[in-house]
This record gives sequence, structure tokens and C-alpha cells, in this order.
Amino acid sequence: MHRTVESTAPLMDHTADLSDFIKTLSTRGPSDTEASRLFDPSREIVISRAPGRLDVMGGIADYSGSLVLEMPIREATLVALQRDPLRRIRILSSLQEPGVDPVFEMAMADLETAEGPVDYETARAGFQQHTTQRWAAYVAGVFLVLMRERGISFDEGASILIESRVPPGKGVSSSAALEVAAMQAVCGAFDLSIEPQELALLCQQVENLVVGAPCGIMDQMTAALGEAGSLLVLLCQPAELLGTVSIPDDIEFWGIDSGVRHSVAGADYGSVRTGTFMGYRIIAELAGLKVSTTGTPGLVRIDDPRWVGYLANLTTSEFESYAGQLPERMRGAEFLSLYAGITDHVTKVDPEREYPMLTPTAHAVYESHRVRQYGQLIEVPAGETGRESLGELMYQSHASYSACGLGSPETDRLVELVREAGPSQGLFGARITGGGSGGTVAVLGRRGAVAAIAGVTARFAEETGYEPYLFEGSSPGSAAVGCLRLNARG
Repeated sequence: MHRTVESTAPLMDHTADLSDFIKTLSTRGPSDTEASRLFDPSREIVISRAPGRLDVMGGIADYSGSLVLEMPIREATLVALQRDPLRRIRILSSLQEPGVDPVFEMAMADLETAEGPVDYETARAGFQQHTTQRWAAYVAGVFLVLMRERGISFDEGASILIESRVPPGKGVSSSAALEVAAMQAVCGAFDLSIEPQELALLCQQVENLVVGAPCGIMDQMTAALGEAGSLLVLLCQPAELLGTVSIPDDIEFWGIDSGVRHSVAGADYGSVRTGTFMGYRIIAELAGLKVSTTGTPGLVRIDDPRWVGYLANLTTSEFESYAGQLPERMRGAEFLSLYAGITDHVTKVDPEREYPMLTPTAHAVYESHRVRQYGQLIEVPAGETGRESLGELMYQSHASYSACGLGSPETDRLVELVREAGPSQGLFGARITGGGSGGTVAVLGRRGAVAAIAGVTARFAEETGYEPYLFEGSSPGSAAVGCLRLNARG
């Protein structure tokens, strides 16, 4: 039995799930066998919360340095953490999926060597061996990243309870919500002072280096710094927060799940990302930019100040002047023999693979241009015409994703259904989100156009036999909520 004694930030109206979670922890009895054995009733529990996100515009252009516009969703991941003097990491997750073991335990010593923390490659290989518990890397990896990047020494372990209301595999970044909530709880429990933006960057390292998924930064930044009812405006160079834009009173965003599971660790996302960096490397060569090797095979550095090291900084006209010299596709071995490597620290060019190049590179440049237009339009009250212009940019973005090979018949059909409903029913635009290849479609509509949204989901369910999950509403990021502390009742 515990009671709330401290909050590092005021609770907000959008976090009813957090209140429910606290109530459950405070009233849990001996019949709750698994969870009751996890926590010592005489020790403090720290609680945190982080939401998933709806990618309104920007998506995969984030790794190219684009502006992105992201909305934190209502659904969130909640974490309760208690320090454990036995220096072990014990995790119990609410995740109920076939082939997934929701219980994980490891010794803190398994993350250490005589010389210091284990390297990321060793840790990643270790987590990947446990096929039913790979999800634990998103949580246990937080400790390793804090050890390696911040020099933190943990004299105690942790018992961690996870309740995720962000559906996995739907393209709304359940992974970032988990990482950010876990990192926030660890910082609260071990009295670590880390600014929200740095916390997000550290969480990205968990996903890139421990999990091995080549995600950009927008997911973690939204989970940490998003504001309810607003779009986070982020320039991914690498993570420059430009503020938020309040969603106008006359429009609303929804997310409709396609039923096709999405993963940024998938081959399509990875090959498109690598192909984009290959295209940028060739453009740098054509433009006469200074390129140097780094000592790491397959990795180069562009030292020239033009475009400030990001493909998204090219104008569309600059890109067009080089586009005719970019191949549609290129085999990795040929590329490496000619250009030595790419500037991406997350992916590598596989000599045995053939990569799409021209289309993904074009997507990064044109998507960046579309997002800038979108950001300008949404801040100006422009009536029906303005809403249709926003919607058209979303349709263009969706078509560009599909051209990259990141579409799916299900997401295409959802976008078609939104287009068929159209402005007469209050729907203006839709696009596939995040890494593509399934997941969720973001929809822009007139505020209150719930009947039209219901019509789209009903037609999709009738055609496919799949009842889509509907994301509606938003909630604050972890920084706005902070950590709560539950002390044992005296």
C-alpha cells in the first residue's frame, strides 16, 4: 500500500490514465500476485508517463534533417519503478502478444565489464538472443546508455512495472513512449538531472544502438516535449525544437490504424533510409563538397558548410540540377567502390544489396519543402481553401511514400476512402505516417467530423474484415507531467 507524496510537475486534465495507474498501485493487494511480488511495500515507487505520437507531416524525412510536425496522442505508456538493492533489473510488462514473454530479469552486472559498461554491439546481440523478450532492450537499454553516455554508476538495480496503452506495431511510436517513460522514471528514482531534450536524444540512442532500430529523433522528442492540443515543430538538425503550433479550433486530426503491423527495423524502411544517404553522398560529390573518411569503414564525413550537412537543406531547384545524374538504384558494392561510404551513423551499406536511390532522395527534399509549406499554412486562418491546401500536401506526401516503396494496399485504401468522403463531409487530407509500410494513416478534417471518420472506418472494416483502431485526442509529453513518487503508508 502506497500513497502519493510528491509530483515534480502538476498533473493535467489529459492524464486520466495516470490517475488510474496510481490508484491501481496504491490499492494493489496480495491477490495481484505477479505485480505484488515485484515491489517492496516499504520502499518508494516512482511513476512516469509518456505518450505515443501521430506523425502529421515530415515522417521519414527526419533523418535527412527535415522540419517535422508531430502530435502527442492520448494513448501513453506508464512506468512504475522502485530501486532494488540487489542490483538486478526486473521488468513486468502489460504487453500481451503471442510469442512475447512479459517478464524479464537480468543482473545489473550483465551490463558491465571490468573495464566499464559493455559495448553496444555486445548488448544488442545479447538482447536479440532472447526472441520472446527482445522488447526488454527498450527498457534495460536505458541503464546502459546512461552508463556509457553520462558516466552514471548504478549502485542499485530496479523493479519496473510497465502498462502501455499505446498499441504496438501501429506506427504511433510505442517504442519511443516506452523508452521515454522508462528514462524519465530512472532519472526520477536515481535523482538524475537531465533536460528533456537531452533525455529524448539519449532515448534515441537506446533505440539505435541497443535495440538496433534506425529511427530518427522525432518520436522521442514528441514523447518527451509534446503539448496537448498542439503540433510539436522540430527541425531534425539534429533536434532543434522550434516550439509548438496550437491546432486551430476549426480542424482536428485523427489516426486510423490500417491493421498492417509497422516496424522501423523492417527491411523497407532501412533500405530507403540507406538509399537516401547514398543519394546525398553522390550529390555532395557532384557539388564538389569536401568529403573525408572517418576511420570507420563505410562512414564518411562532409565538412563543407553548404546545406549544413543535411539533405533537407537543399532547395527543390538545387536538387533538380543534380537529379538527372542520380541512378534509380545502385548495388552496395558498386557504391562503396566509388564513394567509400555514407554520412549515416545508424545504417550501413551492404555490398550484397541493391538500394533504391533517386526516389528516396527526392522524397527527402520535396517532403522537407512540403512540411515548411504546411507549417506556414496551419498558422494562418484560411478557411475552407486553406484546409484543402493542407490536405493536398498530405496527399502528396502519401504518394511520395508509396513511390519510395513504403506504402501498402491497406493504407492506400484508407487514404482513398478519405479522399472519396472529401471536403463535403469535412475531410480534407490523409497520409501514411512514420516509417510507412503499414501502420496508421493521419487524417485532417473539420473539427467534429466524427460521422465522416466513422463512415471511413466502417467502410474499411466492411471491405477488409478488420476493425481499425481510431486515435483521437492528444496528451502532454513526459516533461509536462514529470515524475510522481509513492511512499509507503506509515
